[in-house]
Amino acid sequence: MADIDPFEGSQPMPKIVAVSLQQAGHLYNFLAGDRALRRGERVLVESEAGTRVGTVEIEPHEPAVTIDLSSLRPVIRIASDNDFQAERETLSREAYARRLCVERIREGRIQMKLVSADYTFDARKVVFYFVAEGRVDFRDLVRDLANTLRVRVEMKQIGARDETKVTGGMGPCGRELCCSSWLRDFEAVTVKMAREQGLALNPSRLAGMCGRLKCCLRYEYASYVELKRALPNVGKRVQCVKGDGRVVRQNVLKQTVLIQREEEGGVVVEATLEDLVASRPQ
Repeated sequence: MADIDPFEGSQPMPKIVAVSLQQAGHLYNFLAGDRALRRGERVLVESEAGTRVGTVEIEPHEPAVTIDLSSLRPVIRIASDNDFQAERETLSREAYARRLCVERIREGRIQMKLVSADYTFDARKVVFYFVAEGRVDFRDLVRDLANTLRVRVEMKQIGARDETKVTGGMGPCGRELCCSSWLRDFEAVTVKMAREQGLALNPSRLAGMCGRLKCCLRYEYASYVELKRALPNVGKRVQCVKGDGRVVRQNVLKQTVLIQREEEGGVVVEATLEDLVASRPQ
């Protein structure tokens, strides 16, 4: 009896492609099909907000086993000249919709700040993104905009970080803001990250342009945590070739500690890990 190859006649694994719908935006997975898509290529896709022109960020590849392929939609096609023309018309509609909405907000004295207007590719719906201190009653505003624009209108409240991502700007480092240039998703940033890196807990120094903690506080956080594991904690008594004492400070990047000696009037000396008795090979 001949052996049967269990993979004979089986279908190849479908490939997926990661697409962004805006600059430095979140990456969405789509089924690539048989298309040989390249990074930077513009494609037409069906998103939750409707048909959109997106940019290929990660070329077709085999998906991870944790991805549910049944929930993914296929890439419709590579964007054509007609699609680019439609995209330009959409941008023009969005500019008009923004101006109109700002006027209506000002006339109605509504306590909200418009951030952007986003039309779907088929121009049947427009979503207005805004920021506000609390809940806002915008029902009259929606009806007014829908009657004027003759499309379906939605209003979505976003946070300060999302607002800054859309508006952009320059950070105190002199570079374009990370969130508007390359950072695709926001991750949690805590004061603990600043404390672990020995930064002064000064709100004006730790806050970004959005008024929240700077995203860059988490970039080196993992490295600091790893480097601090090799150093004795502040307050710990250690034996050292330069004199026994207690650790009063850690120099994480230099991988040294400052020790206040128990003798000679509490003189503070700097010691490396090799200077500590417990760290030397026996």
